[in-house]
Amino acid sequence: MPDRYYTDYLRSVIRTVPDWPQKGVMFRDVTTLFQNKKAFRHLIDAFVQRYYDFDIDAVAGVDARGFILGAPIAYELNTSFIPVRKKGKLPFDTVQESYDLEYGSATVELHTDAFKPGDRVLLIDDLIATGGTMIAAANLIQRLGADVIEAAAIIDLPDLGGSQKLKEKGIDIFSICEFEGQ
Repeated sequence: MPDRYYTDYLRSVIRTVPDWPQKGVMFRDVTTLFQNKKAFRHLIDAFVQRYYDFDIDAVAGVDARGFILGAPIAYELNTSFIPVRKKGKLPFDTVQESYDLEYGSATVELHTDAFKPGDRVLLIDDLIATGGTMIAAANLIQRLGADVIEAAAIIDLPDLGGSQKLKEKGIDIFSICEFEGQ
């Protein structure tokens, strides 16, 4: 975890929107981190400092906020960036993985040539909630023969169980901050 000062600062910049998208949900809006130049720099720096000495071949960012995080992190780590896209957005041959949402399902895709067997991949998104999206993305990465060295996010919502599911799948997780029971 980053320095407590930065964790508290970044957590304080995240906007909470009550009752969105439905009543009873406390939505954690990270766009406030992205629009604040000081907070955004501290956020990217925290991830870069975490992974600077890791042996990483690629950063895989989950559509769409994972793109915002993943690209500058990959740049700073001098590695490639691979987008994990929503279904129908990639123009070449793809592998797909579907997962359940609270109301329905969704599918993510990767190009079949996104990774080489044995590649070491950092998987990143804005938050870990129920874990469905991250697990689907990890499954795709592993299906292509690469290894997910860690799943990273700005926010972990441990009460929703996603981080535990990732751990049960053998994937280490890292988050900048947590929001529990709020």
